[in-house]
Amino acid sequence: MKKHVSQSTVGGRCRAPPSKSYTHRAILAAGYADEATVEDPLVSADTRATMRAVSAFGGKVDRSHLDVGTLRVDGFDGRPDVPDDVIDCENSGTTTRLVTAAGALADGLTVLTGDDSLRSRPHGPLLDAVRALGGRAESTRGNGQAPLVVGDSLSGGTVSMPGDVSSQFVTALLMAGAVTDAGIEIDLETELKSAPYVDITVEVLDAFGVDVERTDSGFRVAGGQSYSPAGGSYAVPGDFSSVSYLAAAGAVAAEAGSEGVVVDGAQPSAQGDTAIVDVLDRMGAEIDWDRDAGELRAAGGELSGIEVDVGDTPDLLPTIAAVGAVADGDTRIVNCEHVRLKETDRVSAMAEELGKLGAEVTEAQDRLTIHGGDSSLVGAEVDGRGDHRIAMALAVAGLVADGTTTISGAEHVDVSFPDFWTVLDELGANVTDV
Repeated sequence: MKKHVSQSTVGGRCRAPPSKSYTHRAILAAGYADEATVEDPLVSADTRATMRAVSAFGGKVDRSHLDVGTLRVDGFDGRPDVPDDVIDCENSGTTTRLVTAAGALADGLTVLTGDDSLRSRPHGPLLDAVRALGGRAESTRGNGQAPLVVGDSLSGGTVSMPGDVSSQFVTALLMAGAVTDAGIEIDLETELKSAPYVDITVEVLDAFGVDVERTDSGFRVAGGQSYSPAGGSYAVPGDFSSVSYLAAAGAVAAEAGSEGVVVDGAQPSAQGDTAIVDVLDRMGAEIDWDRDAGELRAAGGELSGIEVDVGDTPDLLPTIAAVGAVADGDTRIVNCEHVRLKETDRVSAMAEELGKLGAEVTEAQDRLTIHGGDSSLVGAEVDGRGDHRIAMALAVAGLVADGTTTISGAEHVDVSFPDFWTVLDELGANVTDV
Protein backbone atom coordinates (compact mmCIF):
# COMPACT_ATOMS: atom_id res chain seq x y z
CA MET A 1 0.00 0.00 0.00
CA LYS A 2 1.15 3.53 -0.79
CA LYS A 3 0.23 6.86 0.78
CA HIS A 4 0.62 10.39 -0.59
CA VAL A 5 1.69 12.98 1.97
CA SER A 6 1.67 16.59 0.79
CA GLN A 7 3.06 19.70 2.42
CA SER A 8 0.71 20.50 5.30
CA THR A 9 0.14 22.52 8.44
CA VAL A 10 -0.95 20.37 11.37
CA GLY A 11 -2.58 21.01 14.72
CA GLY A 12 -5.14 19.63 17.13
CA ARG A 13 -5.50 17.03 19.83
CA CYS A 14 -4.89 13.30 19.54
CA ARG A 15 -4.13 10.36 21.79
CA ALA A 16 -1.02 8.25 22.09
CA PRO A 17 -1.56 4.60 21.24
CA PRO A 18 -0.77 2.07 23.98
CA SER A 19 2.86 1.05 24.30
CA LYS A 20 3.98 -1.85 22.14
CA SER A 21 6.89 -2.62 24.46
CA TYR A 22 4.70 -2.76 27.55
CA THR A 23 1.97 -4.70 25.76
CA HIS A 24 4.35 -7.47 24.65
CA ARG A 25 5.66 -7.90 28.18
CA ALA A 26 2.23 -7.69 29.81
CA ILE A 27 0.71 -10.33 27.51
CA LEU A 28 3.58 -12.75 28.10
CA ALA A 29 3.58 -12.00 31.85
CA ALA A 30 -0.14 -12.79 31.89
CA GLY A 31 0.73 -16.00 30.08
CA TYR A 32 3.21 -16.92 32.80
CA ALA A 33 0.44 -16.26 35.35
CA ASP A 34 -2.55 -18.44 36.17
CA GLU A 35 -4.83 -15.72 34.85
CA ALA A 36 -4.68 -11.95 34.42
CA THR A 37 -6.33 -9.08 32.58
CA VAL A 38 -4.38 -6.61 30.44
CA GLU A 39 -6.09 -3.22 30.23
CA ASP A 40 -5.62 -0.87 27.25
CA PRO A 41 -3.30 -3.16 25.25
CA LEU A 42 -1.97 -2.24 21.84
CA VAL A 43 -3.51 -4.62 19.34
CA SER A 44 -1.15 -4.66 16.36
CA ALA A 45 0.57 -7.11 14.07
CA ASP A 46 3.45 -7.56 16.53
CA THR A 47 1.42 -7.94 19.69
CA ARG A 48 -0.95 -10.38 18.01
CA ALA A 49 2.14 -12.55 17.44
CA THR A 50 2.77 -12.59 21.19
CA MET A 51 -0.89 -13.46 21.83
CA ARG A 52 -0.58 -16.42 19.44
CA ALA A 53 2.56 -17.60 21.23
CA VAL A 54 0.81 -17.56 24.62
CA SER A 55 -2.03 -19.59 23.10
CA ALA A 56 0.46 -22.02 21.55
CA PHE A 57 1.96 -22.63 24.99
CA GLY A 58 -1.42 -23.67 26.37
CA GLY A 59 -2.80 -20.32 27.46
CA LYS A 60 -6.05 -18.80 26.30
CA VAL A 61 -6.23 -15.19 25.10
CA ASP A 62 -9.78 -13.81 25.07
CA ARG A 63 -10.05 -10.82 22.72
CA SER A 64 -13.84 -10.55 22.91
CA HIS A 65 -13.72 -7.58 25.28
CA LEU A 66 -11.25 -5.47 23.29
CA ASP A 67 -14.10 -3.08 22.45
CA VAL A 68 -13.80 -1.86 26.04
CA GLY A 69 -10.01 -2.11 26.06
CA THR A 70 -9.64 -5.38 27.93
CA LEU A 71 -7.64 -8.50 27.07
CA ARG A 72 -8.30 -11.51 29.30
CA VAL A 73 -5.62 -14.18 29.55
CA ASP A 74 -5.81 -17.64 31.09
CA GLY A 75 -2.13 -18.37 31.42
CA PHE A 76 0.00 -21.50 31.33
CA ASP A 77 0.94 -20.87 34.98
CA GLY A 78 4.70 -20.83 34.66
CA ARG A 79 5.16 -23.99 32.62
CA PRO A 80 4.44 -23.78 28.90
CA ASP A 81 3.09 -26.76 26.98
CA VAL A 82 4.90 -28.01 23.90
CA PRO A 83 3.17 -26.27 20.97
CA ASP A 84 1.22 -28.36 18.49
CA ASP A 85 2.78 -26.48 15.59
CA VAL A 86 5.54 -24.05 14.65
CA ILE A 87 5.10 -20.58 16.18
CA ASP A 88 5.16 -17.96 13.41
CA CYS A 89 6.32 -14.66 14.93
CA GLU A 90 5.96 -12.93 11.53
CA ASN A 91 7.94 -9.65 11.79
CA SER A 92 8.06 -9.38 15.58
CA GLY A 93 11.60 -9.64 16.88
CA THR A 94 10.38 -8.88 20.41
CA THR A 95 8.01 -11.84 20.30
CA THR A 96 10.73 -14.14 18.98
CA ARG A 97 13.26 -13.25 21.65
CA LEU A 98 10.89 -13.25 24.60
CA VAL A 99 9.28 -16.50 23.46
CA THR A 100 12.66 -18.18 22.87
CA ALA A 101 13.27 -18.27 26.62
CA ALA A 102 9.66 -19.24 27.36
CA GLY A 103 9.80 -22.13 24.89
CA ALA A 104 13.05 -23.30 26.46
CA LEU A 105 11.12 -24.02 29.68
CA ALA A 106 8.97 -26.71 28.04
CA ASP A 107 9.74 -30.43 28.35
CA GLY A 108 9.73 -30.85 24.57
CA LEU A 109 10.77 -28.61 21.69
CA THR A 110 9.36 -25.36 20.29
CA VAL A 111 10.11 -24.18 16.75
CA LEU A 112 10.05 -20.42 16.08
CA THR A 113 10.17 -18.72 12.70
CA GLY A 114 9.03 -15.53 10.99
CA ASP A 115 9.20 -13.51 7.80
CA ASP A 116 12.30 -12.75 5.74
CA SER A 117 13.25 -9.75 7.86
CA LEU A 118 12.90 -11.60 11.14
CA ARG A 119 14.93 -14.53 9.84
CA SER A 120 17.84 -12.15 9.23
CA ARG A 121 18.07 -10.83 12.81
CA PRO A 122 20.64 -12.06 15.33
CA HIS A 123 19.72 -14.37 18.22
CA GLY A 124 23.06 -16.07 18.80
CA PRO A 125 23.87 -14.68 22.27
CA LEU A 126 20.41 -15.66 23.54
CA LEU A 127 20.75 -19.19 22.14
CA ASP A 128 24.18 -19.51 23.78
CA ALA A 129 22.71 -18.34 27.09
CA VAL A 130 19.82 -20.82 26.96
CA ARG A 131 22.27 -23.68 26.36
CA ALA A 132 24.47 -22.50 29.24
CA LEU A 133 21.40 -22.51 31.50
CA GLY A 134 20.52 -26.13 30.77
CA GLY A 135 18.13 -25.80 27.83
CA ARG A 136 18.39 -26.68 24.18
CA ALA A 137 18.66 -23.84 21.69
CA GLU A 138 19.62 -24.10 18.04
CA SER A 139 19.41 -22.14 14.83
CA THR A 140 18.35 -24.54 12.09
CA ARG A 141 20.82 -22.88 9.71
CA GLY A 142 23.58 -22.68 12.31
CA ASN A 143 23.88 -18.91 11.92
CA GLY A 144 22.13 -17.68 15.07
CA GLN A 145 19.07 -16.68 13.07
CA ALA A 146 15.55 -18.11 12.91
CA PRO A 147 14.13 -20.68 12.44
CA LEU A 148 15.01 -21.58 16.04
CA VAL A 149 14.51 -24.78 18.01
CA VAL A 150 14.36 -24.43 21.80
CA GLY A 151 13.26 -26.55 24.77
CA ASP A 152 14.37 -29.34 27.10
CA SER A 153 13.42 -27.67 30.39
CA LEU A 154 15.70 -24.69 30.96
CA SER A 155 16.86 -25.08 34.56
CA GLY A 156 18.49 -21.74 35.38
CA GLY A 157 21.80 -20.72 36.92
CA THR A 158 24.39 -18.06 36.08
CA VAL A 159 25.26 -16.96 32.56
CA SER A 160 27.52 -14.37 30.93
CA MET A 161 26.36 -12.63 27.77
CA PRO A 162 27.01 -9.43 25.78
CA GLY A 163 24.76 -6.47 26.47
CA ASP A 164 25.34 -4.58 23.24
CA VAL A 165 23.39 -6.74 20.76
CA SER A 166 19.84 -6.63 22.13
CA SER A 167 18.37 -5.78 25.52
CA GLN A 168 15.56 -8.20 24.62
CA PHE A 169 17.90 -11.11 25.41
CA VAL A 170 18.05 -9.89 29.02
CA THR A 171 14.30 -9.37 29.14
CA ALA A 172 13.63 -12.91 27.86
CA LEU A 173 15.84 -14.53 30.50
CA LEU A 174 14.51 -12.44 33.37
CA MET A 175 10.91 -13.30 32.50
CA ALA A 176 11.63 -17.02 32.18
CA GLY A 177 14.06 -17.14 35.10
CA ALA A 178 11.40 -16.23 37.65
CA VAL A 179 9.61 -19.56 37.12
CA THR A 180 12.70 -21.81 37.05
CA ASP A 181 13.80 -23.64 40.18
CA ALA A 182 17.26 -22.05 40.34
CA GLY A 183 16.51 -18.57 39.04
CA ILE A 184 18.85 -16.83 36.61
CA GLU A 185 21.75 -14.46 37.20
CA ILE A 186 22.98 -12.53 34.16
CA ASP A 187 26.51 -11.12 34.06
CA LEU A 188 26.86 -8.62 31.22
CA GLU A 189 30.16 -8.75 29.38
CA THR A 190 29.66 -5.41 27.62
CA GLU A 191 27.68 -2.25 28.16
CA LEU A 192 23.92 -2.75 28.03
CA LYS A 193 22.47 -0.98 25.00
CA SER A 194 18.82 0.10 25.04
CA ALA A 195 18.89 -0.16 28.83
CA PRO A 196 15.52 1.60 29.34
CA TYR A 197 13.82 -1.38 27.71
CA VAL A 198 15.10 -3.59 30.54
CA ASP A 199 13.81 -0.93 32.95
CA ILE A 200 10.40 -1.44 31.32
CA THR A 201 10.72 -5.18 31.89
CA VAL A 202 11.61 -4.72 35.55
CA GLU A 203 8.65 -2.35 35.96
CA VAL A 204 6.21 -4.82 34.40
CA LEU A 205 7.58 -7.76 36.38
CA ASP A 206 7.23 -5.77 39.59
CA ALA A 207 3.59 -5.05 38.72
CA PHE A 208 3.08 -8.82 38.28
CA GLY A 209 4.67 -9.54 41.67
CA VAL A 210 8.05 -10.71 40.37
CA ASP A 211 11.20 -9.33 42.02
CA VAL A 212 14.35 -8.58 40.00
CA GLU A 213 17.64 -7.57 41.60
CA ARG A 214 20.24 -5.41 39.90
CA THR A 215 23.80 -6.55 40.53
CA ASP A 216 27.17 -4.91 39.95
CA SER A 217 27.51 -6.75 36.64
CA GLY A 218 23.92 -7.29 35.54
CA PHE A 219 20.70 -8.72 36.93
CA ARG A 220 19.43 -11.56 39.11
CA VAL A 221 15.94 -13.00 39.32
CA ALA A 222 15.14 -15.61 41.96
CA GLY A 223 13.40 -18.80 40.91
CA GLY A 224 10.16 -20.20 42.25
CA GLN A 225 8.24 -16.94 41.82
CA SER A 226 4.65 -16.60 40.61
CA TYR A 227 3.17 -14.03 38.24
CA SER A 228 0.12 -12.30 39.73
CA PRO A 229 -0.69 -8.61 39.19
CA ALA A 230 -2.35 -6.67 42.01
CA GLY A 231 -6.11 -6.96 41.63
CA GLY A 232 -5.59 -9.40 38.76
CA SER A 233 -5.12 -6.59 36.21
CA TYR A 234 -2.37 -4.56 34.55
CA ALA A 235 -2.87 -1.30 32.60
CA VAL A 236 -0.61 -0.50 29.62
CA PRO A 237 0.68 3.11 29.41
CA GLY A 238 0.90 5.23 26.24
CA ASP A 239 3.70 4.60 23.76
CA PHE A 240 6.42 7.26 23.54
CA SER A 241 7.97 5.70 20.45
CA SER A 242 4.69 6.47 18.67
CA VAL A 243 4.34 9.82 20.43
CA SER A 244 7.66 10.79 18.84
CA TYR A 245 6.11 10.95 15.35
CA LEU A 246 3.18 13.06 16.55
CA ALA A 247 5.43 15.43 18.47
CA ALA A 248 7.83 15.64 15.52
CA ALA A 249 4.91 16.44 13.20
CA GLY A 250 4.01 19.33 15.49
CA ALA A 251 7.62 20.50 15.64
CA VAL A 252 8.07 20.65 11.86
CA ALA A 253 4.55 21.45 10.60
CA ALA A 254 2.61 23.31 13.33
CA GLU A 255 2.82 27.09 13.40
CA ALA A 256 4.93 28.63 16.15
CA GLY A 257 2.74 30.17 18.82
CA SER A 258 -0.24 28.00 17.90
CA GLU A 259 -1.74 25.24 20.02
CA GLY A 260 0.22 22.85 17.83
CA VAL A 261 -0.20 19.13 18.25
CA VAL A 262 -1.41 18.06 21.70
CA VAL A 263 -0.96 14.39 22.60
CA ASP A 264 -2.99 12.91 25.45
CA GLY A 265 -1.91 9.74 27.23
CA ALA A 266 1.75 10.78 27.46
CA GLN A 267 2.29 9.79 31.10
CA PRO A 268 5.83 9.41 32.45
CA SER A 269 7.13 5.82 32.57
CA ALA A 270 10.36 3.86 32.25
CA GLN A 271 10.31 4.33 28.47
CA GLY A 272 13.60 5.69 27.23
CA ASP A 273 11.84 7.27 24.27
CA THR A 274 10.50 10.00 26.56
CA ALA A 275 13.86 11.48 25.54
CA ILE A 276 12.11 12.84 22.42
CA VAL A 277 10.74 15.63 24.60
CA ASP A 278 14.24 16.83 25.47
CA VAL A 279 15.53 16.28 21.92
CA LEU A 280 12.83 18.43 20.31
CA ASP A 281 13.18 21.07 23.02
CA ARG A 282 16.95 21.27 22.43
CA MET A 283 16.33 21.56 18.69
CA GLY A 284 14.18 24.65 19.29
CA ALA A 285 10.60 23.35 19.03
CA GLU A 286 7.93 24.69 21.37
CA ILE A 287 7.49 21.78 23.79
CA ASP A 288 5.31 21.68 26.90
CA TRP A 289 4.83 18.45 28.84
CA ASP A 290 2.33 18.32 31.68
CA ARG A 291 3.49 15.07 33.24
CA ASP A 292 0.70 14.90 35.80
CA ALA A 293 -1.99 15.28 33.14
CA GLY A 294 -0.09 13.15 30.61
CA GLU A 295 -0.42 15.91 28.02
CA LEU A 296 2.36 16.80 25.58
CA ARG A 297 2.19 19.85 23.29
CA ALA A 298 4.53 20.37 20.33
CA ALA A 299 4.63 23.30 17.91
CA GLY A 300 7.13 24.77 15.50
CA GLY A 301 10.08 26.98 16.22
CA GLU A 302 13.51 27.87 14.86
CA LEU A 303 14.86 24.34 14.61
CA SER A 304 18.61 23.78 14.81
CA GLY A 305 20.67 20.62 14.57
CA ILE A 306 22.12 19.00 17.68
CA GLU A 307 24.01 15.82 18.61
CA VAL A 308 21.94 12.95 19.99
CA ASP A 309 23.26 9.69 21.44
CA VAL A 310 20.71 6.92 20.71
CA GLY A 311 22.51 4.13 22.57
CA ASP A 312 19.51 3.76 24.85
CA THR A 313 16.84 4.98 22.42
CA PRO A 314 17.38 3.24 19.06
CA ASP A 315 13.76 3.60 17.97
CA LEU A 316 14.10 7.39 17.95
CA LEU A 317 16.71 7.46 15.19
CA PRO A 318 14.23 7.66 12.28
CA THR A 319 12.23 10.44 13.98
CA ILE A 320 15.31 12.50 14.84
CA ALA A 321 16.70 12.05 11.33
CA ALA A 322 13.47 13.34 9.78
CA VAL A 323 13.42 16.42 12.02
CA GLY A 324 17.13 16.95 11.37
CA ALA A 325 16.41 17.23 7.65
CA VAL A 326 14.27 20.29 8.42
CA ALA A 327 16.52 21.89 11.04
CA ASP A 328 19.26 24.39 10.34
CA GLY A 329 22.79 23.07 10.65
CA ASP A 330 23.90 19.50 11.31
CA THR A 331 22.07 16.90 13.35
CA ARG A 332 24.48 14.17 14.44
CA ILE A 333 22.99 10.89 15.63
CA VAL A 334 25.73 8.91 17.34
CA ASN A 335 26.19 5.50 19.00
CA CYS A 336 23.75 3.99 16.53
CA GLU A 337 25.43 0.86 15.15
CA HIS A 338 22.89 -1.39 16.93
CA VAL A 339 20.08 0.41 15.08
CA ARG A 340 21.22 -1.47 11.98
CA LEU A 341 19.87 -4.70 13.52
CA LYS A 342 16.18 -3.79 13.57
CA GLU A 343 13.43 -4.66 11.05
CA THR A 344 15.78 -3.14 8.53
CA ASP A 345 19.12 -1.33 8.73
CA ARG A 346 17.48 1.89 9.89
CA VAL A 347 20.68 3.91 9.64
CA SER A 348 21.14 3.22 5.93
CA ALA A 349 17.39 3.28 5.29
CA MET A 350 16.97 6.81 6.63
CA ALA A 351 20.13 8.01 4.90
CA GLU A 352 18.99 6.70 1.53
CA GLU A 353 15.30 7.60 1.74
CA LEU A 354 15.89 11.13 3.06
CA GLY A 355 18.43 11.50 0.27
CA LYS A 356 15.66 10.82 -2.26
CA LEU A 357 13.79 13.78 -0.75
CA GLY A 358 16.78 16.07 -1.18
CA ALA A 359 18.41 15.79 2.24
CA GLU A 360 22.19 15.90 2.47
CA VAL A 361 23.27 13.00 4.68
CA THR A 362 26.59 11.49 5.74
CA GLU A 363 26.54 7.91 6.99
CA ALA A 364 29.18 6.11 9.08
CA GLN A 365 28.95 2.75 10.83
CA ASP A 366 27.92 4.22 14.18
CA ARG A 367 26.90 7.74 13.18
CA LEU A 368 24.34 9.43 10.94
CA THR A 369 24.72 13.12 10.17
CA ILE A 370 21.91 15.07 8.52
CA HIS A 371 23.05 18.37 7.04
CA GLY A 372 19.78 20.23 7.39
CA GLY A 373 21.21 23.57 6.39
CA ASP A 374 22.31 22.10 3.07
CA SER A 375 19.03 20.27 2.46
CA SER A 376 15.95 21.32 0.54
CA LEU A 377 13.21 18.70 0.77
CA VAL A 378 11.19 18.01 -2.37
CA GLY A 379 8.48 15.37 -2.64
CA ALA A 380 9.52 12.07 -4.18
CA GLU A 381 8.64 8.38 -4.03
CA VAL A 382 10.29 6.76 -1.01
CA ASP A 383 10.32 3.21 0.34
CA GLY A 384 9.22 2.41 3.89
CA ARG A 385 11.45 -0.70 3.68
CA GLY A 386 8.74 -2.87 5.28
CA ASP A 387 9.50 -1.04 8.53
CA HIS A 388 6.81 0.79 10.47
CA ARG A 389 9.23 3.32 11.96
CA ILE A 390 10.78 4.22 8.61
CA ALA A 391 7.34 4.78 7.06
CA MET A 392 6.14 7.03 9.90
CA ALA A 393 9.36 9.05 9.99
CA LEU A 394 9.20 9.63 6.24
CA ALA A 395 5.63 10.87 6.68
CA VAL A 396 6.97 13.53 9.07
CA ALA A 397 9.47 14.65 6.43
CA GLY A 398 6.72 14.61 3.82
CA LEU A 399 4.77 17.22 5.80
CA VAL A 400 7.38 19.86 4.92
CA ALA A 401 8.72 18.63 1.58
CA ASP A 402 7.74 20.75 -1.40
CA GLY A 403 5.07 18.91 -3.36
CA THR A 404 3.93 15.36 -2.65
CA THR A 405 5.82 12.49 -1.07
CA THR A 406 4.69 8.96 -1.92
CA ILE A 407 5.48 6.36 0.73
CA SER A 408 5.40 2.69 -0.23
CA GLY A 409 4.86 0.04 2.42
CA ALA A 410 2.51 2.36 4.30
CA GLU A 411 0.55 -0.61 5.66
CA HIS A 412 3.43 -1.60 7.94
CA VAL A 413 2.44 1.04 10.50
CA ASP A 414 0.10 -1.72 11.74
CA VAL A 415 3.08 -3.14 13.61
CA SER A 416 2.97 -0.45 16.31
CA PHE A 417 0.51 2.36 15.40
CA PRO A 418 -2.37 0.94 13.34
CA ASP A 419 -4.29 4.25 13.31
CA PHE A 420 -1.29 6.40 12.35
CA TRP A 421 -2.57 7.56 8.96
CA THR A 422 -6.02 8.34 10.34
CA VAL A 423 -4.58 10.34 13.23
CA LEU A 424 -2.26 12.26 10.91
CA ASP A 425 -5.21 13.08 8.66
CA GLU A 426 -7.30 14.24 11.63
CA LEU A 427 -4.47 16.60 12.64
CA GLY A 428 -4.84 18.33 9.26
CA ALA A 429 -2.17 16.57 7.23
CA ASN A 430 -2.89 16.11 3.55
CA VAL A 431 -2.79 12.30 3.38
CA THR A 432 -4.37 10.36 0.54
CA ASP A 433 -4.35 6.80 -0.74
CA VAL A 434 -2.56 6.12 -3.99
